[in-house]
Amino acid sequence: VAPEGRISPADTGIWNDRQAEAWSGIVPLLRECGAAAGIQIAHAGRKAGTRPPWESRGVVPPEEGGWTAVAPSPIPFWPETRAPRELATDELPRAAAQWAAAAGRARDAGFDLLEIHMAHGYLLHEFLSPLTNRRRDRYGGERENRFRYPLEVVEAVRAVWPEDRPLLVRISATDWVEGGWSIADSVAFCGALAERGVDLVDCSSGGAVAEQQAPAAPGFQVPFAERIRAEAKIPTGAVGWITEPDQAEAILREGRADLVFLGRELLRDPYWPHHAAARLGVKPAWPKQYGWAVDP
Repeated sequence: VAPEGRISPADTGIWNDRQAEAWSGIVPLLRECGAAAGIQIAHAGRKAGTRPPWESRGVVPPEEGGWTAVAPSPIPFWPETRAPRELATDELPRAAAQWAAAAGRARDAGFDLLEIHMAHGYLLHEFLSPLTNRRRDRYGGERENRFRYPLEVVEAVRAVWPEDRPLLVRISATDWVEGGWSIADSVAFCGALAERGVDLVDCSSGGAVAEQQAPAAPGFQVPFAERIRAEAKIPTGAVGWITEPDQAEAILREGRADLVFLGRELLRDPYWPHHAAARLGVKPAWPKQYGWAVDP
């Protein structure tokens, strides 16, 4: 949503009209192929300005095009890296307006759904977690204060995003660190999201601090989606190490989540939905250029 919010210099964005115009040419193509078009808008906060993951890890130095990151508090993610600049209280309304402007451009570009990224230690997650938010103004301290800025962003986005198009929020349901953001915090926060017109919560976890200890295993985050769905009374999406069609189908049939999100598995196998459909007894809708080879 802003140049300084990029995770890396290789990231794209929607912080200006020229970018929105480029996206508006992609959306019709996706629809012609039979898909809905969604966009995730984000700000990396203190984790901004790092190298693309396929190159190497670490922060891009200023002489190579790097920049000073911003965050709720001046705490670096890695001790050896420079501290981010703390956002002043009077900067926050303008920063929230950047999210709304990005959502408005996405609306005008024709996207069918929009997701606000509040997970993985990026800016809005940094406001939520007590590990990264040490502010002394009304945006820090007690849990309700830490909710405040992310909820203001949601309100700003919902005000410009059409009611008939889904609004999603991605959260980290826990920091995986004692004394950090917890699943109980997430349940309370997601109830507030529902009150503000969010349609579904995408339930990931972790990313706030480098010392987290996440017990990663197939489907390890599904219980978060299940609990938030039941207790916060909001639809949820399950994500993380969901790789098998039967595994994904069981999550939905058992009522543990309303959607299943795929990330890296689709990078490994772009035709996963077609293979899954065939596995589950449904005839896949192949692109016409390929279907003649599949069904001669």
